[in-house]
Amino acid sequence: MLDHSAVRAFLDHHFLHFNGRELVAAARAYEAHTAAGGRMLVTLAGAMSTARIGRTLAPLIRGGQVHAICCTGANLEEDLFQMLGGPEYETVPDWRALSAADEAALLSRGMNRVTDTCIPETVMRHLEHRLLRRWQEDDAAGTRRYPHEHLRRVVELDGLTDDFQRDPSESWLLAAFERDLPIFTPGWEDSTLGNIFAASVMSGELGSHACVRTGTELMEAVVGWYRQEVRRETVAHGASPAPGFFQIGGGIAGDFPICAVPLMTQDLREADVPPWGYFCQISDAVTSYGGYSGAVPNEKITWGKLAPQTPKFMVQSDATIVAPLIFGYLLAGEPRHCVGP
Repeated sequence: MLDHSAVRAFLDHHFLHFNGRELVAAARAYEAHTAAGGRMLVTLAGAMSTARIGRTLAPLIRGGQVHAICCTGANLEEDLFQMLGGPEYETVPDWRALSAADEAALLSRGMNRVTDTCIPETVMRHLEHRLLRRWQEDDAAGTRRYPHEHLRRVVELDGLTDDFQRDPSESWLLAAFERDLPIFTPGWEDSTLGNIFAASVMSGELGSHACVRTGTELMEAVVGWYRQEVRRETVAHGASPAPGFFQIGGGIAGDFPICAVPLMTQDLREADVPPWGYFCQISDAVTSYGGYSGAVPNEKITWGKLAPQTPKFMVQSDATIVAPLIFGYLLAGEPRHCVGP
């Protein structure tokens, strides 16, 4: 097993300036937030599950340092795809040099490329057949669930782990199921399984779209989680430290849940709603006019999402490099054995 204390010592010794210093400062503030009893929501955009972020994220979840996940549909499903068929994936080291003909050849072999990694179509179909059966059961019963809840049924009822080809300890999704973490998946339809679900309704294999709960219901669930955590901290500590927000990448995975606070304050007109208590984003998007994924954290103050005093960090680099380093830094600290998810 990797000695994460060595990772921590290396970062403390060498990452002293610029993005390196920001990385370490963000990790230390994250640790201080959870050590004080604060909860942390982690968002996953891009192809982080394809990059096998579960190797560091899963132990962080099991160690009690992550308390909710918001991710794209692709990251939700790709964690299981990796477990089911990871050894069958192909790496393309010279992916920048691929010609259109090379790409067509990959397509003809059923290999879907994500940067330097090709995902075999067979692994998607392996999960599709099991999931369709569970969707059909819920469709017939009039039962409605969120996307991750459908996947959890397949994992737990169909013995999916028996077919795993990778170490289950590397699955952040299984770790989240074990801890019963809330999982929010906005825009789930923009994913392989979301496309398959829509196709199943269109083909008549499913009677309607109703068995998967909607995005607006999901937003209500995020607000409910945020309120619950603020109340929990108020009862436990007599104060209202708000949950923290650790954002990997940009897009809907981050934009969706952070809006929970302005929804409460501006749309529901609720008083005394604390803004997020910590914020860090890892992004390679540059600060530019109109580029929200590259916006500096202070811009969020104008929307009521963050306060001037909120610890705020922006690490502008490749998330596949930065996130494992931050998570490794945190794994060298003390696990947070908190009660509940």
